[in-house]
Amino acid sequence: MLRALIFDVDGTLADTEATHRAAFNQAFAEFGLDWHWDDAQYTGLLDISGGKERILHYWNTRHPGMRELGGMALQDTVSRLHELKTAAYESAVDSGAVHLRPGVLKLMDDARAAGLQLAIATTTAPVNIAALLRRAVGPDWRMRFSAIGDASTAPIKKPHPQVYLQILAALKLPAAQCLAFEDSANGLHAAAAAGLATLVTPTRFTAHHDFRAALRVVPDLGQVDLAQLRQWHAASQPGARSRAAA
Repeated sequence: MLRALIFDVDGTLADTEATHRAAFNQAFAEFGLDWHWDDAQYTGLLDISGGKERILHYWNTRHPGMRELGGMALQDTVSRLHELKTAAYESAVDSGAVHLRPGVLKLMDDARAAGLQLAIATTTAPVNIAALLRRAVGPDWRMRFSAIGDASTAPIKKPHPQVYLQILAALKLPAAQCLAFEDSANGLHAAAAAGLATLVTPTRFTAHHDFRAALRVVPDLGQVDLAQLRQWHAASQPGARSRAAA
């Protein structure tokens, strides 16, 4: 029986990556760097989960000999760049630059009305989640979710399943009674490693990823309803085929 829906945030609840990319570039400019990530470059960098991790990977790949900028040590610089980027992203979201993807809000409302729990399992920063959902849902957005896992609770980024394992423990539910929603291969691998059936809604940044392990891949959540999800989830459970044939 399906008892909970667990949502990733960036790319899944909202197509945020273009806004994230712009925020990174704004941070680089504010810090006085000549770095600029275009769409193609950023698409590749999305293989690295986590904003700080993305900056550090780029730094080590393109500038392996650089250990300081403006007298700041590498980790301090990465942290400062990420702070500037987070502030730029929050400002953009507050100004209306990002909206929930089709079907997200309706599915959440339908699930809650049917008695299902909702949860968030992401490795983005808490401020990013709050900025998005505060504007999209309202100041009481946290009341919708029984559990929230993010970068502050799960420092080991996807594709590691840490955040999903935390959420399952918080919900006190087995993976077999939950359904995850993701948009990327890293997210899918994390959810699958936690034993979760996963529905994938790709974006233009992740459409080229390998989603063969997904329960289903659909353009967006406006293409499905709760009854369809229940059916797909039930059919994915061990023994479903044998019961159907009996």
